[in-house]
Amino acid sequence: MRTPPEGAHALVVGATGIAGSALVEQLVAAGWQTTGLSRRPVDVAGAGHVAADLTSRGSLQEALGDLRPTHVFITAWARQDTEAENIRVNGGMVRDLLAVLGPQGTLSHVTLVTGLKHYLGPFEAYGVGELPDTPFLEDAERRPVENFYYAQEDELSAAATEHGFTWSVHRAHTVIGHAVGNAMNLASTLGAYAAVVRATGRPFVFPGSVSAWSSLVDLTDAALLADHQLWAATTPGAADTAFNIVDGDQVRWRRLWPALAAHLGVEPQGPGDEPATLEVQMADAAPVWERLVAEHGLVEPDLSRVASWWHTDGDLGREGDMLADMTRSRLAGYTGYVSTERALLAVLDRYRAEHVLP
Repeated sequence: MRTPPEGAHALVVGATGIAGSALVEQLVAAGWQTTGLSRRPVDVAGAGHVAADLTSRGSLQEALGDLRPTHVFITAWARQDTEAENIRVNGGMVRDLLAVLGPQGTLSHVTLVTGLKHYLGPFEAYGVGELPDTPFLEDAERRPVENFYYAQEDELSAAATEHGFTWSVHRAHTVIGHAVGNAMNLASTLGAYAAVVRATGRPFVFPGSVSAWSSLVDLTDAALLADHQLWAATTPGAADTAFNIVDGDQVRWRRLWPALAAHLGVEPQGPGDEPATLEVQMADAAPVWERLVAEHGLVEPDLSRVASWWHTDGDLGREGDMLADMTRSRLAGYTGYVSTERALLAVLDRYRAEHVLP
């Protein structure tokens, strides 16, 4: 646990997402005064909640005008149709949030969660052109493309200079954690996929490319990401620094997929010559899910709030090794480590215990 500094008050922006909910849980457990900012209520006992529209400075001013947080953790983003819109909206979120909170004079540290699209490029230019060598290093030059992660980092740095707080950026890989209604949830997506193929007697086909099946990848457990943010927020030597954050091990899907299948009670099958994408495989999954909801008493009838086929297709369709270097964190004193396989199976068990998955 990361003991709060005296008088600390944490504000978690995006508190009901995969990264945000894990962070709220850890903050409360460690004794922090904690407030979650999100559209939906925060479902963690001991945490306060404020609702606001992150795209409206007026809404933020109204919601946060009386709040005096010392530490802010930004874990939210909103996908738009183009990268130009991603930059306008998501860069604007960071700018407006800190324009409201900065002048209050209480901010000590602000963290920002981004990801490996910092190195790989945004959705519109993902993996296109010359990429940095793997494992990715934090000091790699920015890609010559528009990227809302760059805009967010620039807004954070500018606000820190203006208002005198420290900052840290946390570049996670695919985040494995617990949330419902998140647009980038690999764990619940694969759990829902397994449930549908089990109900229809089909094999659990790896939906990605042959290259992704065999290459080395790393992932990021949401609880580890939360701990990494708390470490940076309470460690002077981590101030004003961007860090990669991954579990610390590497996996190949060709080894992980059979273990995942055995845990979920389905028959594993490797990739074909062309990816059998989830968007195609699961095009007719909604009626099957309706039946599973009725048979098992599942709590989320809307399959689109459990599974994001498009995003998992992207995660499992990449070419070559996808690894992030953790040396910068290690040299600064961070020693956190998680087994990716154990973390993935544990969060699937949690979804089943809570009747999100059958």
